[in-house]
Amino acid sequence: MNKVIRWTAIIGMAAMLTACAGANRQQTGTGVGAAAGAGVGAILGQAIGHNTTSTLVGAGIGALLGGIAGNQIGAYMDSQEQDLRQVEAASIQRDHDVLTATFKSDMFFDYDSSSLKPGAYTELDRVANVLSKYPQTTIRVEGHTDARGSDQYNQQLSERRANAVKNALTQRGIDSRRIEAVGYGESQLISSSDAMNRRVNIVITPIRQG
Repeated sequence: MNKVIRWTAIIGMAAMLTACAGANRQQTGTGVGAAAGAGVGAILGQAIGHNTTSTLVGAGIGALLGGIAGNQIGAYMDSQEQDLRQVEAASIQRDHDVLTATFKSDMFFDYDSSSLKPGAYTELDRVANVLSKYPQTTIRVEGHTDARGSDQYNQQLSERRANAVKNALTQRGIDSRRIEAVGYGESQLISSSDAMNRRVNIVITPIRQG
């Protein structure tokens, strides 16, 4: 444990000194977040690997995640939003720093089907390109249906559709550990129009550290 503490102190001090030397307020906040992340990462790395290499790897991951903090998150999501708006088939909404890309379900699936249409892959290629560019986010794929049919059937259909989109994104290089697939069935209707209610949302949330 003494080695862990020693490595944590060294890495944390280095990160903070780098941040504070000639840095403005935003840069300093980011550096402090990186230092905190590095310390946590170092401890996790040592706990998992029980060796110096694991400690350094853990510190590197922690510093990377810890660097996306404070004012940096807003800028990070601003840039991602601009890129995501280039996906013409998606309707993009933002709630603070959470982005939601909504696709009409019939763009991805035939009626009563959870198999992706050939044209859906083009849109998912575009989405995956954006998600790959901004790895410091988590992704929730939400499937929604209209109110026709039984609650149980709609729930199962929405789950299958969400998982189909998750699998397609994973096949395009997005780490599956970032993606959660959720089906909401008919529980979150947004319109009197069945077509509006049948939809797939991709909700993108920044990883907050520090």
